[in-house]
Amino acid sequence: MIPRRKGVIGHKRELAAGEWMLIDGVPVTAPARTLLDLAAILELDDLVAAADFLICEHRRNFEEPKPAIVKDSELAAYVLSKRFLRGLANAREAMELMRVGADSPPETKLRLVLLRAGLPEFCTNYEIPGGPGEPIVYPDLGCEEFRVCGEYEGEIHQTTEKQLYDRNRDTRTAARGWLQVKVFNNDIRRGEDWVVGLFRQALLRQGWNSR
Repeated sequence: MIPRRKGVIGHKRELAAGEWMLIDGVPVTAPARTLLDLAAILELDDLVAAADFLICEHRRNFEEPKPAIVKDSELAAYVLSKRFLRGLANAREAMELMRVGADSPPETKLRLVLLRAGLPEFCTNYEIPGGPGEPIVYPDLGCEEFRVCGEYEGEIHQTTEKQLYDRNRDTRTAARGWLQVKVFNNDIRRGEDWVVGLFRQALLRQGWNSR
């Protein structure tokens, strides 16, 4: 029965096997199906951020492995298999733009801003190796060709412990010949052009020709 009450808009739809699951006995849509339903109401950047969340996985030497909620290939295949659904074009575009490795929506949106600006593509959770016995540095975004990396500095970076970790990370990054761009909330508030300018300047310093 379709729910009918104040503030609730009910819907009824037949779902295939695998498109729903039980959580504590309550039937809910499976992650991939949920993303497809969100495609009808979310803006593209927000939808890509949701997709990045589902496919994110890590195997980094300082933490336990993080498995993906849905493998990127499985999510893309699921979306591409659908026809005649509201928001489907939005979902298919998100499949082209999603990348494995983003740890937060701001990281995803920063990557998309740089991509739309025509800058060289930055890879998520890039690995910058060091010498024997030295730890790998994992910037949020990395452009190997020009050795420029980016970090989104959210509220988590304000703790004393995280600031110490970041200082060591920054020192190793510079020692390995990479130019680092840090983006803070104040930078985001100044607008996309400002943020793009920070990365454009860094790329130019590292030999990129914007023409």
